[in-house]
This record gives sequence, structure tokens and C-alpha cells, in this order.
Amino acid sequence: MQQEFTLGIEEEYLLVDRDSLQLAEAPEALMDACQADFEGQVSPEFLQCQIEVGTRPHVTIKSAREDLKRLRSCVSKRAAEYNLAPIAVSCHPFANWKDQHHTRKERYDALQHALGGVARRMLICGMHVHVGIEDPALRADLMPQLSYFLPHLLALSTSSPYWSGEDTGLSSYRLTVFDNLPRTGLPPIFGSWAEYERTTGALVELGVIEDTTKIWWDLRPSHRFPTLETRIMDVQPRLEHTLSLAALNQALTRMLCRLKARNLRWRQYDRFLIGENRWRAQRYGVGEGLIDFGDRSIKPMAELMGELMGMLAEDAEALGTMSELARLRQIAENGTSATRQRRVHAEAAASGADPGKAVVEHLIQEFHADL
Repeated sequence: MQQEFTLGIEEEYLLVDRDSLQLAEAPEALMDACQADFEGQVSPEFLQCQIEVGTRPHVTIKSAREDLKRLRSCVSKRAAEYNLAPIAVSCHPFANWKDQHHTRKERYDALQHALGGVARRMLICGMHVHVGIEDPALRADLMPQLSYFLPHLLALSTSSPYWSGEDTGLSSYRLTVFDNLPRTGLPPIFGSWAEYERTTGALVELGVIEDTTKIWWDLRPSHRFPTLETRIMDVQPRLEHTLSLAALNQALTRMLCRLKARNLRWRQYDRFLIGENRWRAQRYGVGEGLIDFGDRSIKPMAELMGELMGMLAEDAEALGTMSELARLRQIAENGTSATRQRRVHAEAAASGADPGKAVVEHLIQEFHADL
């Protein structure tokens, strides 16, 4: 069995003006300063109001925490020099996508041309977690098994209830926007690594896509690294919640590898059924539970997480992530960022304050809470 499961975390942030709390474009000097501080770990994103960070590969959650904390602190410090503040949320509570402009780089110009009007609505941010799997055949084998848990990860991460100033009724509106793109959603089931390469290679050979970075499934083999990359999650306002979700990705991967070493595997369910749980997570977050297909019942998220923590206890202990996983049980019981945003919104409305601005202030505070 593979002994190390390296971890890499990517996050996308929005930049807001500290006075108006509206979205603001990142000054070129801000990007230059961040890139000088962390060469190769900070980059512009598709829209000019976005900025992306990525950790180095880490064996432990402790070192990943230190890296991500430095990155968040750097972005916050540099943004403050321009009266800006970062927020780690998947949708701005009241900004209008029509007012935003994409970053003028060849890569993003090409993306805008390829996707047309769909690209203009991409005022969304996510987080991606890479877990190192050296053997390509093992990556292909794990993908359909890990897919079962994608709705759980989405439910625990939801942070985008608002869009253009309106409550969408969803906990993750980001996914609604993202699903308009081609080559998104749950990954197909591949019987082997060769089948994955043959299938994706057909689009590359035809010139439809330049490489597999233009495949944006909820879970995919990374094009650049020997990892499986989970992409379904909303970005987290709180640093510690990001780390807990990353730890869950890592522990699930180790658990499935542990089963494989004993000639066992997680049951493979039809994508139609997993898709129903994906929708439940997108709509309700942790509020209404997910379907346990083995038990043929809908279970509250707190109960599901309790069961999952029991299954992952050996892996969490080996990885040193018991406290990070325990925090997810609290999220399942108390709610996600979407829950907190709605609470702040309601309290502000009741007091006569501007609800949208109150939510943005709340998000700024949460970004800095763990730094």
C-alpha cells in the first residue's frame, strides 16, 4: 500500500474595496508583489477581481496549514496597501457579473472566445485539493470510488447562497454557474488508465481541447501532477475549514487504498444516484441530509459524518488529522458558510443595516479569523 499521500491546496479569492465592499480589480503592482513574495504560488485568475493561490505539496496537514496561512496573510497584506481586502467565498453577495472584466492574457482571451457568453458569468471561486497518487492505474481505479463522496464534500463546503444580490435558495449557486461549462460534473467511469487516456485523447487529437486542463470534472487526474484533484468544493471563508476539507480528501483516499490492499473496494454506484446526492448538497448544504444508498434511507449529515469518522479513524490517526476531521462533524451539526451568511443577512435586515454589505464585512472577518 502507498505510504505517503501528499496534499496540495488551491484557493481562489475575490478582492473587494474596503469602503464600498464592491468587487475591485487587482492592480498589476499587487499581483507583482504577491508573486515576488511567493514565486509560482500566486497567480491572476480569469476575472480581474480574482486572485489564486496554491500551496506546495505537503505530507502533513500541519505543514500545509503553515503554507496556506502564509499565502492568505500575504494576499491580505498586499491587498491592504491598495485599500482592498480578500474574501474567500464562492459568490459575492451582491456584485453583478455583467460589471466584471476578464484578465487580458492569451490564455484567458482564448477561454473567453471558446466559451462565449457562458464565460462572462464565471464570477465564482472554488477550492481544489490534490492528493498524490503515483500509480496512474490506481488513479483510474480510485476515481469512481471517490466519486461517491463528492456530494459529502460539496455539502460541507457550501458558501454561495447569493447571486447578484438575491438569495438563490441554493447553498452552492457556484455549481449552477459552473455546470454551464462543457466537460464539467461528475467524472465518467473508466475501466482503466488506458481507457481514460484514449477517451480524453480523442478530444486532444481533434484539436477540441489543447490538453486535459480543459476538462473540469468534479474530480479529475491532474494534468501537471501525479495526483487526483477534487474540484467540487466551494471555497472556504475560514482557513481551518479549508484544512478540514483537505484532510477529509486525504483520509478518504488513504482509506480506499487501505481497502484495496485487502482486496476490497467501495461499492460503485450509478452516476445517476450520486448525481441526486450532488443536487441535494447543492440545494441544501448540510441542512437536509444525503441518501445512504446502501441503507436506502436519507440520513442527516451529522449522522453520516459520525459514520464516516468511524470508518476513517485509522486513516486520520495515521495522517495526524483527527482534530481536522472532528471539525467537520461540527460543520455538519451547526451549518456551513452559507448558513452563517444567511444568519448575518437576516440580522442586518432586521436592524435596518445593509444586508449585503454586512455579509461582505462578515466574510472579511472570517478570512482573517485564523491568520
